[in-house]
Amino acid sequence: MSDAGCDQALLLQAEFDGELDAAQSAALAVHRAGCDICRANWDTLEAARAALNESDLYHRATPALRQALGARLDASETVAPRRAARTWWRPALGLGAGIGAAAAALVMLLVIPPADDALLGALVDAHVRALQPGHLADVVSTDQHTVKPWFDGKLDFAPPVKDLAAQGFPLIGGRLDYLGGRAVAALDYQHGKHPIDLMIWPDRGADATPNSARHNGYNLIHWTQDGMSLWAVSDVERDQLEAFVHDWQRAP
Repeated sequence: MSDAGCDQALLLQAEFDGELDAAQSAALAVHRAGCDICRANWDTLEAARAALNESDLYHRATPALRQALGARLDASETVAPRRAARTWWRPALGLGAGIGAAAAALVMLLVIPPADDALLGALVDAHVRALQPGHLADVVSTDQHTVKPWFDGKLDFAPPVKDLAAQGFPLIGGRLDYLGGRAVAALDYQHGKHPIDLMIWPDRGADATPNSARHNGYNLIHWTQDGMSLWAVSDVERDQLEAFVHDWQRAP
């Protein structure tokens, strides 16, 4: 990857590997939008990753293997209620006879299917865009009764808005965002100096317990509740984001 002509090009690999903090990522995203050299280098990195994902080195466990390993792990592990059941990957602990080293390696490397990986990228990109000055919130308010009605007429659904200030996650506003070709609600919360985005859209499926993932240095947690699909995205530590989700689920 050439860095000729731009002193920011060397930061691209660190950003691509998720090693920059939220402020650095946002600043680099703004720079990249106006820099032909950095855009070209970023495209090269993404093309290399896509080639690796599509190569023979990329394997995914079969449904039968996932089910067998999940049953074995469910029988042996104890998990807290808010971390239980569905996760995108599980470490290969305590594998029994008949599952060899190759299967163990597959379990350790279970990845999110490409469609979900693309969604994770879109969610993180939306979060990073929002960190740019003036983009975090369309309506700025700590009052849920101000933020919730702001969405009226702007969406074809009414997103739930909750006040978590007492739990250490104050509401700071909301905005419209776009994912997968549709408008979604984005609620903006804060924990210390870290913004937390909560993306919401309708989901007709049954309620599902939270799943956690990590993408480009950001933590994400997804769950469904009361007919809504919810994604929390932030650079806070995973246990802090889990605490946010735990409090949000139980708040009235």
